[in-house]
Parts: sequence; C-alpha cells; structure tokens
Amino acid sequence: MKTALFLAIVLISGALAGTIHGVANLILVEPYLDTAIGIENQHLFASGEEKDTPEFRAEFDSYRYWQKGGQVLAGAILGTSIGALFGLVYAYSRSSLPGRTDLKKTFTLAAIMWLAIYFIPFLKYPANPPTVGDPETVILRSILYLSFITISSFGAVGFYQLYKKLQSQKKIVAFVGYTIFISIVFVVMPPNPDEISAPMELVNDFRTMSVIAVSVFWVSVATILGIFWSKFRPDSQIKLEKY
Repeated sequence: MKTALFLAIVLISGALAGTIHGVANLILVEPYLDTAIGIENQHLFASGEEKDTPEFRAEFDSYRYWQKGGQVLAGAILGTSIGALFGLVYAYSRSSLPGRTDLKKTFTLAAIMWLAIYFIPFLKYPANPPTVGDPETVILRSILYLSFITISSFGAVGFYQLYKKLQSQKKIVAFVGYTIFISIVFVVMPPNPDEISAPMELVNDFRTMSVIAVSVFWVSVATILGIFWSKFRPDSQIKLEKY
C-alpha cells in the first residue's frame, strides 16, 4: 500500500464529495429550512417572546446568510472525515467486494454503508427541520440516533465477517441474519420522544430532500474514489480485470 497516495486520494475524494453534498443541501434542503424557521419565528412573534422588528429581521437574516455561506465548507469538512472512513473500509474489504472494477466495488460498498449507517437509522429516527422538536430532549434524541447507527454499523461488520467465511452458495445467510438482527433492533429501540407540531407536508418534503442530498454524497464519494483508485492504484498488490 502506498500510504501517502492512499491518504491523498481518500481525503480528496471525501472533500470533493462533501462539497457536492454541501451544494446539494443548499439547493434541495435549505428552502425547507427557511420555511420551517419562518413558521417558528411567527410562533415567537405570536407568543410575545420576540418582536417582528427591523432589528430582529436584520440579525436573523445576517445569521442565515452566515449559516448558508458555511454550508459548503461544512460539507467539505464532514465529507473529508467520512471519506477517510470510507477509504479505510474500502482498502480493508476491497478484495472481497463483488465487481470486476474499482468503480463497481466502491458503489457496492457505498450502498452497504449508506444503508447501514444512514438509511436504516433514518427510517427509525427520520430527520426533522431544526425547529421541530423539544429542545429539552435533544440530548436524548441524539443518543438514540447515534446508538442506532452504532448498533447497525457493528451489526453490519459482524455479518460481513460471517459473509467472508461462508461458501458462495451460503452467503445469503449473512444477509438474512443482518435483516433479522436489525429488524429486532428496530422494534426494540424506543421511538422518537417528540411530537411533530410542524405541518407534515413540510416535514415529509424536508425528509425526502434530506435523503436525496445524503444519497448524492454517497454516489459522489463512490464515483470519485472508484475513479481515483483505478487511475492511481495505491494498492498495487491487487489487480482487477478490465473490460
């Protein structure tokens, strides 16, 4: 393994994919955040906690401009860290992933990681706009969500080890085992403690766009790393057949 080259391509892949994700968030998700925050502001005005003054609007707009301006940078930073994890897992599992090209292998791994550490936890604890939910339960909600991700991830790793040990005709056992395992976890884990007070159409649209934006990241990191790996070959010990 050419360590320096390996680190360079996985970090660059993550940063580029994270940047793409940040742009996708700006385009797809931010409009729904604006709507949700606007509803929350109206509640604040109606309750008397805040006054709809030019000063409030100026401060609010300044904060939102700053928040949106940092969206792409935040995406690049987060993407770099996740890209590093993705690259490490790919280097470790590459030889056992199905597919004859690096691009097919990275897409297979991205699909598995997307499912295990994002989509399944999302089904149990779907994303809500930041203004939805009781602030006093934010720690509990975070613990539940992160716990589900951890359990799902370790479960996927465990059944992957089983997958490698089984003969080809029996490998389906690993997939069935993980499905049963995560289904039990899904039922046992407690539900989200908060009731949703925002309009469900807004919440559902926000969730849909969030899934699309995150999926864009995983497609991007799989594509970029697959192309880089095939071109620069940081691991020269394993060669793939080419069409």
